Amino acid sequence: MEKTYNNRKLETNSTSIVTLTLGILSLLIPFLGLILGIIGVVVYRKARKEMLLTGEGGKGLAISGLICSIVGILTQLLMVLAYVLFSSLTML
Repeated sequence: MEKTYNNRKLETNSTSIVTLTLGILSLLIPFLGLILGIIGVVVYRKARKEMLLTGEGGKGLAISGLICSIVGILTQLLMVLAYVLFSSLTML
């Protein structure tokens, strides 16, 4: 997965891999996924800054992780909202 630029290998930023991992986990783990998604967005910002400073690759991984994190956050928020509404309706 390493690309060359001017006979120099571009390495993949490890933080972008962490971003993608957190994004995928935010989609798969109920309730805890909300926290993982928020952490994924924060780690994306860190990875993006590191890639700009060092010139490392992994931009696509980081963006994919950001998208998964955002979708995971929205999904988890809807799940929590549905849980609260369902539990309030069953108490009546």
